[in-house]
Amino acid sequence: MSILKIGGATVNQTPLDWEGNLKNITDAITEAKSKGIELLCFPELAITGYGSEDLFLSRWYPEKAFGQLKKLLPLTKDITVCIGVPVRIGELLFNCTAVLEDNKVLGFMAKQFLAIDGVHYEFRWFTPWKAGKITSLDFYGTSVPFGDIVFNKKGVTYGFEICEDAWRGDLRPGYRLKDRNVDLIFNPSASHFAMRKSAHREELVIESSASLDAAYFYVNLLGNEAGRMIFDGEVLFAQNGKLLVKNKLLSYKPYQVYDWDFTKSPAPSPAIDSSHNQNEEFTAAVCLALFDYMRKSRSTGFVLSLSGGADSSSIATLVAEMVKRGVRELGLDNFLKRAHLTISLDENTTIKSIVKHVLTTAYQGSENSSEDTLASARCLAESLGATFYDWKISEEVSSYTQKIETAIDRKLTWSQDDITLQNIQARVRAPVIWMLANLNNALLLATSNRSEGDVGYATMDGDTSGSISPIAAVDKDFILQWLRWAEEELGYEGLRRVNSLQPTAELRPQEQHQTDEQDLMPYPVIVEIERLAIRDRRKPADIYLILKQELDISPVQLKNYIHKFFRLWSRNQWKRERLAPSFHLDDFNVDPKTWCRFPILSGGFTEELHELDQIDE
Repeated sequence: MSILKIGGATVNQTPLDWEGNLKNITDAITEAKSKGIELLCFPELAITGYGSEDLFLSRWYPEKAFGQLKKLLPLTKDITVCIGVPVRIGELLFNCTAVLEDNKVLGFMAKQFLAIDGVHYEFRWFTPWKAGKITSLDFYGTSVPFGDIVFNKKGVTYGFEICEDAWRGDLRPGYRLKDRNVDLIFNPSASHFAMRKSAHREELVIESSASLDAAYFYVNLLGNEAGRMIFDGEVLFAQNGKLLVKNKLLSYKPYQVYDWDFTKSPAPSPAIDSSHNQNEEFTAAVCLALFDYMRKSRSTGFVLSLSGGADSSSIATLVAEMVKRGVRELGLDNFLKRAHLTISLDENTTIKSIVKHVLTTAYQGSENSSEDTLASARCLAESLGATFYDWKISEEVSSYTQKIETAIDRKLTWSQDDITLQNIQARVRAPVIWMLANLNNALLLATSNRSEGDVGYATMDGDTSGSISPIAAVDKDFILQWLRWAEEELGYEGLRRVNSLQPTAELRPQEQHQTDEQDLMPYPVIVEIERLAIRDRRKPADIYLILKQELDISPVQLKNYIHKFFRLWSRNQWKRERLAPSFHLDDFNVDPKTWCRFPILSGGFTEELHELDQIDE
């Protein structure tokens, strides 16, 4: 039985970086040739990047992508290259995979099902192709087949399911490819990262290789492409219901190439054992996302207001871990070169010395800050190697307070002006930390998490200030357990003090013993209400009936928590609209641009909460 060496190439692309994107592709093709690969598949929309957004609506953008495609033709001698590209026909744009071979285009396979849920809005730009339809397209004077096409290489018939195509159950194109006796199915994808998602992809690929009577090869984009979505660069190959190829995800490299000797009747071989750890997935994704965000924005590093609490400490640790992982994979010199960092290397250069250059932190204490949080922040920064500053904001708080007191002719008191006195402390921290970010040409990291963002437990233009909010897509309960995991499993001993503290904003006088959960509710309860209200889109009464069975909370208290969540969620939508961009990390998020749209002004669930109150306890 003849062997066809097939390969998958994952690439870290950037919209409008035509030169860089083309270099990643051509370098990958060169490496594939050196490995003897005969049939190579790139991910969906690899030429432009998936996250090109409304650039796809223009005429010139797809036309320029065609020009890039043409530049690849001379590289296709003795190799077949399948690569994602947008194709405009008249007023309609299609998401396609082009098949190139021996300096010509064999055809374009068009995507039949478009992703329109969660972070995806493909119908805004693309038109789905009709199953079974084939037409032709002019490619620089040559008529090329276009549509629902299958191809042949050395007696192996192969076809495509492009990303979403594979997730449509009985409607998926794979079943029609099965009827056409296809031997091999490629799935070029731009599938965003989410924790636990890789396991679902493995199931899809394995089951597809069995149910479709064809070997199945999956290849995904890589990296933080355009700011929010992260792609893990997963490459999977399965045959006869066995997973035979799986790569290490979330690489710092610009591209990766994986190969496999394909035969129609392979000898028995053991399946790959795959494991999935949610904490490790989260860590790897955020670290790569931070690295790409820094280098693609041409920033020299990050600045962080380090309070000594859970949120800011988790972000500081992730930046340090980013450096550690990047250097481990790329080497010191290549890490700095890829990150566009100018640091002189010598025998004394260490991970910590790079962290010191990349991460600058500051503890901004008020009259209500404690020695415990100062010690926590200092200890963590020193253990990571980060630059650390410590200053007081008391003078600024006093100045603003006195101005207002003079204007309104009365003293502000905690009994009457609680929120005002809390917020001014958080808000005056922003200008000076922004100054530090500007001085360093660095990105300011915002520290909000999803649980507190849901209910507006943040000061606008205070702790919400930032260029990017790395943990805004995950809940506080997850962050708290991740910090314990990072201390124990990643060896960050500087987190010991952080993990011993109870989360608190430290904005009220210390004798009031303020804690975040007293201000809101227990974080695990927020997680459960949020899951049902936002992800599952259930109304308050339904949430009560479900959680009444699941949580050991009195009915009266549970109703109060649900009331509070929906009241604060509705009231604080304007804050959510102004939060810094965040990475998509979970199976849902509350980013109003990419997942959860909700009216800024609303009736606030008045009738729905009244319905909740009528339920017998």
